[in-house]
Amino acid sequence: MRRRVVVTGMGAITPIGNSVEEFWNAVREEKTGFGEITHFDASGYKCHLAAEVKNFDGKNYMDPKAAKRMELFCQYAVAATKEAVADAGLVMEKEEPYLVGTAIGSGVGSLQAIEREYKKLLEKGPGRVNPLLVPMMISNMAAGQVSMKTNFRGDNFCTVTACASANHAIGEAFRKIKDGYLDICLCGGSESTITEFTFGGFKTMKALTKEADPEKASTPFDLNRSGFVLGEGCGILMLEEYEHARARGAKIYCELAGYGATCDAYHMTSPSPEGEAAAHAMVHAYQEAGLKPEDITYINAHGTSTGLNDKYETIAIKKALGEEQAHKVKINSTKSMTGHMLGGTAAVEAIVCALSIRDGFIHQTLGYTTPDPECDLDYCVNGSVEMPVTVALSNSLGFGGHNATLCFKKCTGEGAVE
Repeated sequence: MRRRVVVTGMGAITPIGNSVEEFWNAVREEKTGFGEITHFDASGYKCHLAAEVKNFDGKNYMDPKAAKRMELFCQYAVAATKEAVADAGLVMEKEEPYLVGTAIGSGVGSLQAIEREYKKLLEKGPGRVNPLLVPMMISNMAAGQVSMKTNFRGDNFCTVTACASANHAIGEAFRKIKDGYLDICLCGGSESTITEFTFGGFKTMKALTKEADPEKASTPFDLNRSGFVLGEGCGILMLEEYEHARARGAKIYCELAGYGATCDAYHMTSPSPEGEAAAHAMVHAYQEAGLKPEDITYINAHGTSTGLNDKYETIAIKKALGEEQAHKVKINSTKSMTGHMLGGTAAVEAIVCALSIRDGFIHQTLGYTTPDPECDLDYCVNGSVEMPVTVALSNSLGFGGHNATLCFKKCTGEGAVE
């Protein structure tokens, strides 16, 4: 018998809110998280905007000594995990710890640690490099730190696939539960890379927005889009086998019913112009869920506000659903509010999908003013939409050609949130 996988808890640290409730309220109120960079002196850069997490202090979520030994991306993961576990009502003393796993993606890990210690190396010699540099900087340490704080002893891993990292983590966690290897898996993604290196690299690549006005900085699918706003943050979901969740009386947000993962095999940074592989990821996701194109209500697009991504993702959606259905489905980009959180972004967008299903609410894509004839679908640019959301796809497309799509659907049965 096929094991069903449901979402029973969520946690978030984002540029527009440091809890799921605060984040979701900001989304519904159409707030954005863009502002002047404070993480480093950006006066030498043409663009000074980023989507930073605000008013976050790791010591409010964990022991101060532990926080001091964690880089920000790990602190974000531990903080969001604390919320997700509480939200799920999980009592680990009642669980078999080796059947509870952790999968948290991160595209980069901590470049801050590398920058900081490299300066020490140059100025003071190798003997002054922090002995904890390696365990503090490596991408898998968010998953490792979370397990240490929760006693989750099952499968523990980190996916590193650029902007698709979190969707791959969630998708692989889904498979672990579906196939019977785990009963519960805490999964998502975390990133904090608003640093001189990252900002400089993306800027010279011409991937970042040229706009100085925060209101015009992130404009997915708009004709005048000029690049993304670099963001940071973390999203965590508690996935659980349906019968296990029902037996312990857990509330259920929605069901994760399908997952598709493909590769463009085309270019280091550009999506494939044909959109074929991204389309296959969407098709695989909804077919695994036992659904057809006409069943899809809503797509949370990758929607980066870059010229190539938005155009080619539009092509991929048309190929995945067919031209007629593609024009019927509601599409939006959460990055119009949060910026691009790299390895953390897909997890926050998965949370948006779960809450859109729960509340029957599809948020507006902000910043849009000028139609692009090559992006001609319904991107919810004229306001949010109140309507039943029964099936939601969440797309993530990463550098290297990595494509990952999750298919969420409204859960029926005992424990489902109405």
